[in-house]
Amino acid sequence: MKATAGRWIGIDVGSITCKVAVLDAQGACLSSTYERTHGRVIETVKRCMGSVRAELDGQPVLGCGTTGSARQLVGALVGADLVKNEITAHVRGAISLQPDARTLIEIGGQDSKIVLLRHGIPSDFAMNTVCAAGTGAFLDQLAARIEVPIQKLGALSSASQQDVAIAGRCTVFAESDIIFKQQTGHRVEDIVAGACRALVRNYLNDVGKGKPIAEPVLLLGGVASNDGIRRAFSEALGVPVHVPEQHKITGAIGAALLCRDAGLTGSSMFSLDEIAASDFQTKTFLCDGCENVCEIVSFVRAGVAIGYLGGRCERWSASEDVVCSEAVAQSQ
Repeated sequence: MKATAGRWIGIDVGSITCKVAVLDAQGACLSSTYERTHGRVIETVKRCMGSVRAELDGQPVLGCGTTGSARQLVGALVGADLVKNEITAHVRGAISLQPDARTLIEIGGQDSKIVLLRHGIPSDFAMNTVCAAGTGAFLDQLAARIEVPIQKLGALSSASQQDVAIAGRCTVFAESDIIFKQQTGHRVEDIVAGACRALVRNYLNDVGKGKPIAEPVLLLGGVASNDGIRRAFSEALGVPVHVPEQHKITGAIGAALLCRDAGLTGSSMFSLDEIAASDFQTKTFLCDGCENVCEIVSFVRAGVAIGYLGGRCERWSASEDVVCSEAVAQSQ
């Protein structure tokens, strides 16, 4: 593709965090932002988009893509060009970081996934079930329980001197076991290391499910910052597990690169000022058009519904890989 001046933007918003990556015309990441949403997705996205203003440096936005569990909402908020699922975005981002990757292990706040690759193409994948014991939420609960910042869990686990087994098949049982270990005098460092092993064990049982994990193995997501998790995966799998420098924003990078791959030369994204000033809300209602009685989420800007999500038919929602925008026809 012929190089063109401009910027590509990728936004990945999951259950806990918002990630924004700004790439130059050639696809190199210029800057990124990573912030917890604390349940305030719209406000956090606006703030994160404002924080990358300097990197745009007057350059035109060539394309903007969104991914993550809140991808449709965010796509409507910013006027994105593409909305892609997490698997597609993470694969594209990971391949840009390590082209020969064979296995992607991605752990988010409330979901986790595994993707097996052949020549850069997904050959198999799986996501977690309803249990949160193999996700970042498990570590959040652990950090709150032992009253330490979650960023320090990795250092604590590295200081462990004794194996302590923690039940990890369920977050409720794991928390009970952690309380018991505390009451019986086990060191916090050993408990944290045991919890890391429990998370990995649950992930492999629930998500991995005996899949043939081949090297190179990449560990992605915010949880990958915890060296105890990386070490536990390496010990469980018997192979090195690599954590790319940009492991937190891989999905955002992938969303931006997917726009670049599509050959876009101009974006439908609203200006940063428009995004910041947008009167954007979400509302829900029940559709009584058939016996399904679907709960529909309506995206509203300035009092006008611009898109819908949640229906089991095409009456209200477009394809999940097409952003809800003014182009989405409102139901009569």
